[in-house]
Amino acid sequence: MTSLNERLSALSPERLQGIRRGIEKESLRTSPSGQLALTPHPRALGSALTNPHITTDFSESQVELVTGAHTRVQDCLDELTQIHQFVYRAIGDEQLWVSSMPCDLPPDEAIPIGQYGTSNVGQAKSVYRMGLAHRYGRRMQTISGIHYNWSMPGLSNDDYLALIRNFRRQSFLLLVLFGASPAVTSDFVKGQPHGLQTLGAQTLYLPHATSLRMGRLGYQSDAQSSLVVSYNCLESYTASLQDALTQAYPPYAALGIQNEQGDYQQLSTSLLQIENEFYSTIRPKRVIFPGERPLHALRERGVEYVEVRCMDLNPFLPVGIDESTARFLDTFLLHCLLSGSPLDTPQEIAERARNQQATASRGREPGLCLERDGQPVLLMDWAKEVLDECAPIAQALDALHGGDAHHQAWQAAKAGLSDPSTLPSARVVAAMQQDPDSGHAGFARARSGQTRQALLANHLAAEVLARFEQQAQASIQEQARIEAADTLAFEAFRQDYMSAQHLVV
Repeated sequence: MTSLNERLSALSPERLQGIRRGIEKESLRTSPSGQLALTPHPRALGSALTNPHITTDFSESQVELVTGAHTRVQDCLDELTQIHQFVYRAIGDEQLWVSSMPCDLPPDEAIPIGQYGTSNVGQAKSVYRMGLAHRYGRRMQTISGIHYNWSMPGLSNDDYLALIRNFRRQSFLLLVLFGASPAVTSDFVKGQPHGLQTLGAQTLYLPHATSLRMGRLGYQSDAQSSLVVSYNCLESYTASLQDALTQAYPPYAALGIQNEQGDYQQLSTSLLQIENEFYSTIRPKRVIFPGERPLHALRERGVEYVEVRCMDLNPFLPVGIDESTARFLDTFLLHCLLSGSPLDTPQEIAERARNQQATASRGREPGLCLERDGQPVLLMDWAKEVLDECAPIAQALDALHGGDAHHQAWQAAKAGLSDPSTLPSARVVAAMQQDPDSGHAGFARARSGQTRQALLANHLAAEVLARFEQQAQASIQEQARIEAADTLAFEAFRQDYMSAQHLVV
């Protein structure tokens, strides 16, 4: 059997240099006092429907900043920083909330759903979000994170699926190293069982939590827990989702597509309205054509990249992620690609879900055990095993690119495992314990203000600012063009888009 090091040696420099990564980063807009901003998406940022770099996620108040795909880590981070600088210049005295867990929120019904104009595609995006609101509640949808999109030339569908299987086995390591959401404001869980402990008057937390965002309070769904999605091949993955996208789910069927007043409640009555509703720590992805369904694109043209979805915003970093984190992600993803990747089973899929919950809520707990192949294993032993196997990959990347940046990122990860008190989640808890009266909201509000000042103080070249302004204006014109070109009634558009024929090749 070929070893990891042999597979690594077999990769050509051209393929390793061809690795591309892009970042999507969500943040809530807030007032200076830390309340959710109820203002519309600022016109200066362009159209949330068509601006390629600045859009919104679930809420009108939740911006999503999107870089292009880059072969150099620093170029990716530089672009993300420039987008932030432009956004801060456009939103007045508002701030971008630096924590994954949300700020003080208004009542659920007052959290504004993203608006994308009058076109059919724009209305569909809003109706989809209304469906999310009915199914999961608006509060859960305001949780924010970072998506890391990654590709390497020459990979087949099976290569990407093998990477994904290993990622799902080992992503607990990323929650430990980079989880930064161990606490939440008390109001966020008001009226629901939560199992959290109090920290001051307005904050709930777990002392050894890494990422509440990735645990039971985050993007979880009892309905989706019935889904057993296999990543053994592209066919099994798409087939797993096909039924969830086409078969009516009784509780959602009872809700209906429209209410008695004719207002749209959701796009469909199936378990998943569209593919993006499926919650996962990582997804196989492909750039889609206008009007195309993602599942059809995957079946027609295969996997183009993977989308890593388990990264919290780091409140100690200006744009929520830094070069060291990105370099470690590259190393880790190569480890997932190059390691042997057995096929998954329903039993293992359930085991991975339990491991994720344990790590999210107790990942820094001394002596915590996870499950591996039905046997208990110390989380720290498993983490160090994976990290040791990453060392030659970091060295190979440094040999290719020069310097020792990947080795330094690996060393930082090793130091975090050796002293968990230095991990982001532990640092957040320590900061809140120093000022328990302010708690989560006060900590994140202060960090948000400091981050805003720092990014506004940094120089932004006039030509860069002008380019973002031109893109914003062009996106508004493009939205108007799309709206003017519509001829189909929305219901006809919805029925056509949701039909099963759009999911198959």
